Amino acid sequence: MKKNFQWFLVLLLALTGFVSACSSSGGDNKSAGENGKDSQVVNFVEGSDIPSMDSSLATDQVSFNVFNQVMEGLYTLDKDDKAVPGVAEGDPEKSKDGKTWTIKLRKDAKWSNGDPVTAKDFEYAWKRTIDPKTGAEYAYIMADLKNANKIMEGKAKPDELGVKAIDDNTLEIQLETNIPYFQELLAFGSFLPQNEKFVKEKGEKYGTTKEDTLYNGPFVLHEWNTEKNFQLTPNKEYWDKDKVKLKEVNFQIVKETQTALNLYTTGKIDAVGLSAENVDKYKNDPKYKDQFSTQLGSSTFFVRINQSKNKDLQNKNLRLALAKAIDKDKYVKNLLNNGSVATDALMPKEFVKGPDGKDYSEGVKSPLNYDKDEAKKFYDKAKKELGKDKFTFEFLTYDQDTSKKDAEYVKEQIETNLPGVTLKIKQQPFKQKLALESKKNYELSFAGWGPDYPDPMTFIDMFVTDGPHNQMGWSNKEFDILVKDAKGPLLADPEKRWKALQQAEQIFLDDAAIIPMYQRGSARLRQPYIKNYVVHKFAGDTTLKEVTIEGKK
Repeated sequence: MKKNFQWFLVLLLALTGFVSACSSSGGDNKSAGENGKDSQVVNFVEGSDIPSMDSSLATDQVSFNVFNQVMEGLYTLDKDDKAVPGVAEGDPEKSKDGKTWTIKLRKDAKWSNGDPVTAKDFEYAWKRTIDPKTGAEYAYIMADLKNANKIMEGKAKPDELGVKAIDDNTLEIQLETNIPYFQELLAFGSFLPQNEKFVKEKGEKYGTTKEDTLYNGPFVLHEWNTEKNFQLTPNKEYWDKDKVKLKEVNFQIVKETQTALNLYTTGKIDAVGLSAENVDKYKNDPKYKDQFSTQLGSSTFFVRINQSKNKDLQNKNLRLALAKAIDKDKYVKNLLNNGSVATDALMPKEFVKGPDGKDYSEGVKSPLNYDKDEAKKFYDKAKKELGKDKFTFEFLTYDQDTSKKDAEYVKEQIETNLPGVTLKIKQQPFKQKLALESKKNYELSFAGWGPDYPDPMTFIDMFVTDGPHNQMGWSNKEFDILVKDAKGPLLADPEKRWKALQQAEQIFLDDAAIIPMYQRGSARLRQPYIKNYVVHKFAGDTTLKEVTIEGKK
């Protein structure tokens, strides 16, 4: 997502999934607490509140996972991450050149207030997102649509975007090029529909409360108490409501891992992520044998280096020294211990394969491995070039208790291996942290990124010059050209395109633009009576639509 995601965030409390949201007008008004045998009620914890329910403005993993449950686009993802019809009636009808798609919409799709979901809802939402007046950070994800780039540059009007409602149940999409992954991309939150009348009626309040949001997915947000809890209940207007078995999905906002674990072991919640110190204990406990699992995901975490905030960070040797001063293997083993793996790159392993059938990561050789002796050499060069031997950097991170431990580890490694460097840790709630990054008001920041669609571009293009998710003041002309070509002429030559993307990442890593840390894994306890729980590699972590409770004692 891009899970800002930016689909980007360390929430060890999350069970590899977030969820929520919905207008009370679509709920069944059922109260919480029905926890009897097979009662079709699940209770979870979440590490962060929902930043936004506006699909034009959301940029984070939490919000996009909420969208997965309470909204539905033209297509959704199945358990194998393939695009399947949602509001669409079937697969698109494509022109010979692959640039014009005609999609028929089902006639029984409705909003939670009873209004029909029409092709006009998609046209309106996409044009609202691409309109510079909206200020959508994710507008760029629509760059494949005809005239999108011109609109974002102010050279064309939003009405010229390549999307048009032919009639209530027919949507025509015009693309700049034939994009191989576009159908999966349509499952991403930025391409969701919006009810124009409702959005305009709510104005700036749209997407800020359960009453100020409208839904067309399996669930609605029956309750939403900021920073406390939220609850999902079935959307009685949903076209496929017969497949929705859960009566309640209850979330508590809990930021302390031990508190969440206590809630699980006392039966108050049904799933929980495990912190490092608890993994070995619970995976070896016979009582929890059938509840414990680990999984390697597709999100990578890294430290952003903001060259525009602190001029010292424009020095390449200093960046290389910082990147090579952290023992990442020790970090994932001792602080995470949850199936995560150390990485020296941006792209995750085992995410996508190229035309040759090999994993994308095999074509990138990063210089950013841990090597304290090499780090010292680069540091000595930097000190001479900058004419100073003491550096202080603010280190921005999340406000979870585990985030402080992570930041303290990075601080200890850098200050020990690079004497004279001082990191000052600054913890912020998720929403505020995202805002600081968007404004480039930070120096170093612990961040993460998850994929929106099954292609390397979902990671690579966020670092083009002046891109909305660059947020670091980093720029490289050759990198920009490679990305532009991979989005255009090279689409006709998959092998050359693949090599261009790998070359772009190589440039990015050789310049030490970031400090790669790890590819996220998760260790969790989840009750075995939760069935059909789907975890995705991209475009939102989970789907709860067909989850059922079976065999609960």
